[in-house]
Amino acid sequence: MIDLHTHSILSDGELLPSEIARRAQALGYRIVGISDHVDSSNLETVVASMLRLIERMEYYTNITVLPGVEITHVPKRLIADLIVEARRLGAAYVVVHGETLVEPVEEGTNHEAILGGTDILAHPGLITRADVRLARERGVLLEISARKGHSLSNGHVARLAREEGAELIYDTDAHSPSDLTAEGQARRIVMGAGLSADDFTVMQNNALNMAKKALEAVR
Repeated sequence: MIDLHTHSILSDGELLPSEIARRAQALGYRIVGISDHVDSSNLETVVASMLRLIERMEYYTNITVLPGVEITHVPKRLIADLIVEARRLGAAYVVVHGETLVEPVEEGTNHEAILGGTDILAHPGLITRADVRLARERGVLLEISARKGHSLSNGHVARLAREEGAELIYDTDAHSPSDLTAEGQARRIVMGAGLSADDFTVMQNNALNMAKKALEAVR
């Protein structure tokens, strides 16, 4: 099991990064990405904190932790610059908080995130067909989310992605221990979006490929 969208106490999560790693390991995860919420005010601090943990990864057995960020609720014209800055500071991958149905995300955020080269567009809500096509062209992964509220548009995202050939990824967007899902539950959530068990396997392969690139970035 691979999950590249979780949150620790470095933003609004309930757990230390080490506790996320341990709880994920206990559920059978082999890779977990910690992608705390950032904007211009805390980007440098969050990335630096995660990189200190990554320096001691040899002590974490049977699981790999990746340092990511989730650029969240920033003005859309700042997104591209923050993606570049996050990578310069050492983030292994970048998530952008998409236009979920349950938060007042600025309209156009999905588009600017894809243009700016995010790795994952999280919970993109009622994403347009044109932006799904752009995600396919730019190699941006569109998220099927396990998180309450954000998951309301999973069916829409899944349908357009299938029709347009865009790649998907499954993530929990975990903020608390109960948000992490075992693989069986993850498969059911994906199937609830109108996809298949085979689609879940493809999504995990997409996550693995992205994780491999992320690992190269932090070495």
